[in-house]
Amino acid sequence: MGFCIRSAGSDDAEAIARVHVESWKTTYAGIVPDAFIASLSVEARSVHWKEELARSTGTAFVAEDDAGIFGFVSGGKLRKPIADYDGEIYAIYLMQDRQRRGAGRALTTALAHALRSCGLASMIVWVLKENPAVGFYRHLGAVPIMEATIEIGGAKLDELAFGWPSLNDFLDGSK
Repeated sequence: MGFCIRSAGSDDAEAIARVHVESWKTTYAGIVPDAFIASLSVEARSVHWKEELARSTGTAFVAEDDAGIFGFVSGGKLRKPIADYDGEIYAIYLMQDRQRRGAGRALTTALAHALRSCGLASMIVWVLKENPAVGFYRHLGAVPIMEATIEIGGAKLDELAFGWPSLNDFLDGSK
């Protein structure tokens, strides 16, 4: 079954929220406190995504097939300065049963094109150190930049920043 990547619109907020919540449940079980994961709701995330998609400060794309939206990516200008980087993937999630089929790469590539068209030259992504997707970012050519500790649901967790120093190089390699 094929899929398409398209720009996300405000009508996609609920589907994006569903992917976001379900992905957290499957990806972060055993990493993030169970109580925090149980507290996530599609309704609350829908409100967040409606607001997020209404802002003009970022860009979002969805991965969609005949069954509907199963993944998304959002990003824009770097939120916190990191030397030599100016763009950021804010979030990227795919339903677990749709991973490893090229949609993650296609979403990342779509966002990289959008960031480059806005005049940005590089991008980073923050990922929990225990997230199985760490290998995905390495596979796409991202290099480790730095580490930080964040708090989620009362737990202190290690987070890694991976970066693509050149969007041009990334996009030339993704063809």
